[in-house]
Amino acid sequence: MPAVWAILLAAGESSRMGRQKALLPWRNTTLLEYQLRSLLDAGVQQVVVVLGHDADRIKPIVEATDGASWALNPDYLQGKTTSLKTGVAALAIQQVSDVLLLNVDQPRNEDTVRTLLERHLASSYRITIPTHGGKGGHPILIAAELLPELAEIEEESQGLKAVVRRHAEATERFELDDPSVLWDLNTPEQYQKALDSSL
Repeated sequence: MPAVWAILLAAGESSRMGRQKALLPWRNTTLLEYQLRSLLDAGVQQVVVVLGHDADRIKPIVEATDGASWALNPDYLQGKTTSLKTGVAALAIQQVSDVLLLNVDQPRNEDTVRTLLERHLASSYRITIPTHGGKGGHPILIAAELLPELAEIEEESQGLKAVVRRHAEATERFELDDPSVLWDLNTPEQYQKALDSSL
């Protein structure tokens, strides 16, 4: 039976952070393990983690998690679009109804993910984007019928944003009273600020 799968992007160099983001401490575990647990506990059936930089350090964590698998993006230096396409390719032979898209540096708690999941599955929208204060955040949920379009995205045409623009009328922007849907932990300062506010 088709189910919701997630693509968790963890291929980047973490150059602005200066350390491997997937392995940063977060709530008594690592950022990657927290994300995997949160997604799976919220109702995602399977998580595909897209790896690139430092892949060999991250693989054991993924392999030790029931419900998680990894896909390697050898072209990760060419941009996030290549990692998203790697994740989409990994779903090609699976029974998927919808896909949740998230980056490893965007920690989201289980309740927020579950709320978004339930909202998306109960609606007729093809795309669901969480917002806070009117600003768009993550994770984004996309109906599997749009996977062929995701497989063709290019960095030059803004990748995922171009798909969302094309399907603006089939997109729900769902306001949540949760500022964490806007978190992007790209720098040590952003990481520390999020850590402090999540205590």
